[in-house]
Amino acid sequence: MGTNDLAPLSAAEAYPLWAEHYDRETAVSSLENAAVEALTPRLAGRALLDAGCGTGRRLLHAAGAARVVGADLVPAMLLAGRRNALAGVPAVGTDFRMLPFAAAVFDVIWCRLAIGHVAEIGPVYREFARVAKPGACLIITDFHPDAARAGHQRTFRDATGRLHAIEHYIHLPSDHERAARDAGLTLEIRRDCAVGPAIRSFYERAGKLAAYEAQRGLPLVLALGFRLPSGNRLKC
Repeated sequence: MGTNDLAPLSAAEAYPLWAEHYDRETAVSSLENAAVEALTPRLAGRALLDAGCGTGRRLLHAAGAARVVGADLVPAMLLAGRRNALAGVPAVGTDFRMLPFAAAVFDVIWCRLAIGHVAEIGPVYREFARVAKPGACLIITDFHPDAARAGHQRTFRDATGRLHAIEHYIHLPSDHERAARDAGLTLEIRRDCAVGPAIRSFYERAGKLAAYEAQRGLPLVLALGFRLPSGNRLKC
């Protein structure tokens, strides 16, 4: 997390600079990963799409899935991922508002800390609903609007150690719910993932325990679980 005085780069500018170091865990990514692991149904025998997969590092945890597919707009991220997490995993370079998949093919869809790079989220939810099977589970994570209100930005360090901010559009929980509802999706669960003991070690290693104490309880990640209704409901 950085200060609010950095001029943000677009996602297309930022992620090529971040690609080689993207797999390093941060306080935000750690909170986000714990939330997604808790919300994701059992993957055995199911088809999983990771939309905005980056390097595909989280697909390493998709054991047992019948089919795993990654999709990301930034070629540098996919290239970095093919050396490790994406080795042997199908991954396509595409905008997740125009996915190159047939309708009703995925049981579980992840979109993890990526939807905030899109100004209008309605088309994203409609596209996810299109490729989701009836009863499918959609898990969306986003940078929490409360963190943005508190002056935080989405940031990363490049290979030289220089800090950069990434352009991010703030979407309220109600914005997500409205867009999902318009796409035919139903909200099942919401989690506001806040600064607390689970990520204290990140602050400690950075020598920022005073900031940790000041930020305790501040939500950094919004996690939402939706379903596409069907007679055979897949619990998120």
